Amino acid sequence: MRIRARDGLGKLLEVVVLGLMGGLAAVVVVGVVFRKAGASLVWYDEVAAILLAWLTYYGAALGALHRAHIGMPTLVERLHGRTRVAVVLLGEACVLSFFGVLAWAGIRVISVLGGTSMVSLPSVPMSLVQSAIPAGAVLFMVAQLLSLPDALARTPRGDDDAALSDPAPQAEAAGEGEGDR
Repeated sequence: MRIRARDGLGKLLEVVVLGLMGGLAAVVVVGVVFRKAGASLVWYDEVAAILLAWLTYYGAALGALHRAHIGMPTLVERLHGRTRVAVVLLGEACVLSFFGVLAWAGIRVISVLGGTSMVSLPSVPMSLVQSAIPAGAVLFMVAQLLSLPDALARTPRGDDDAALSDPAPQAEAAGEGEGDR
């Protein structure tokens, strides 16, 4: 069930991120064409900035689902046993705490903005615009939790540091001789 949820969230986030990328590209192209034609669009700058922010939040959640965010994977992979589990769990706690605070702050921002709207498009409420903050933070936390068992289950590479530093033993084991390289 967790794997289906992870895959479903991944597909959803991929669609959202691709849609945002396409929308941002379209807005930028339209904005440039209109600007070159001498008829700048009033809403272009504000909408492009908002789409970029949304892309950042939802793209970060997609990256978290694939464990493709900033971390120290080489260090963690070299750890073994309880130390490795403790470091992974400590890292998770830090990440989840940060994004929990971010979600809380995002909800506060939305409540403060209340009935305000975008400057260039008064029909669009700022609560919709700023919804990417708490939504992206919650999605990031869900993605982290769905991918945590995979992070804990990954086996370390082992203690073959000599093989990592000298490719000759690996090549010989694969049947390559000195003259084959």
